[in-house]
Amino acid sequence: MKISLEALAMLDAIEARGSFAAAADALHRVPSALTHAVRKLEEDLGFELFQKVGRRAVLTAAGRTLLDDGRALLRAAGDLECRARRIATGWESELRIAIEGALDAAALNPIIAEFYANYGGTRLKLMYEVLGGTWDSLATGRADLVIGAVGDPPPGASYATRSWGTLEFAFCVAPHHPLADAPEPIPADLARQYRAIVVADTSRQLVARTAGLLDGQDTLTVPDIAAKAAAQRIGLGVGHLPIALAEREAAAGRLKIKKLDAPKPIAPLWLAWQSNQRGRALDWFVERLLEPGCAALLQRIED
Repeated sequence: MKISLEALAMLDAIEARGSFAAAADALHRVPSALTHAVRKLEEDLGFELFQKVGRRAVLTAAGRTLLDDGRALLRAAGDLECRARRIATGWESELRIAIEGALDAAALNPIIAEFYANYGGTRLKLMYEVLGGTWDSLATGRADLVIGAVGDPPPGASYATRSWGTLEFAFCVAPHHPLADAPEPIPADLARQYRAIVVADTSRQLVARTAGLLDGQDTLTVPDIAAKAAAQRIGLGVGHLPIALAEREAAAGRLKIKKLDAPKPIAPLWLAWQSNQRGRALDWFVERLLEPGCAALLQRIED
């Protein structure tokens, strides 16, 4: 077989960093040795993998196909290594943590520092997921642990869950928005006349969820909660923000909190993980995150 996991990792590094020199540095190899290895692989395969575009090394169409499918093999090999290491030592080689996008991932840093100080052998990978994307990240294997999964888990899944408090939202508009001076509570028929700013659900396989939208309401979809708040500040639309963020923006005079006649329900949050996948790092984070005050910590918004 001409393709090895090492060869795929080499192609992945070159494509990600855009040059042989940068990839060689990341792989702790001499650039000339990396160049020779790629040329030898191209000779064995009978086709070119990279072409020069300006100063970057860019995959050919054939190289792209090889690497795109090969990355699935790299992920599978990584998962296999993780499972084997977990069986041998009880500690995962990597723990992937998905965090609901309305929470503050930076607030997790003191807990991560505590973990590293005592159990530094497991790599940690943090990612944001939104709405149903939290559950989807477990279903598709993107995450091992979800912090702040919103709403009920999808049916038929074998997830372990622990209640993790609630997330409250406030309806906000810019001070110069037409709804800023509207009598309260604002009727739904009036609110739906104005564009809503929404953060896209990050689900890839499960059905995407929506929250706080009114029937027939126009939407502007943005990538994250910071972009949502920014769009609402300049009056591009209206919408619900986490209460801590809404109160900070209102205190600074950048947004106004308004009451609706049908307010958005308070959302239950969960810690969740695959019930058949347990390791010592996962157990440590679950136990630590269930300590009093942790849920409130991640809902705190700081400048």
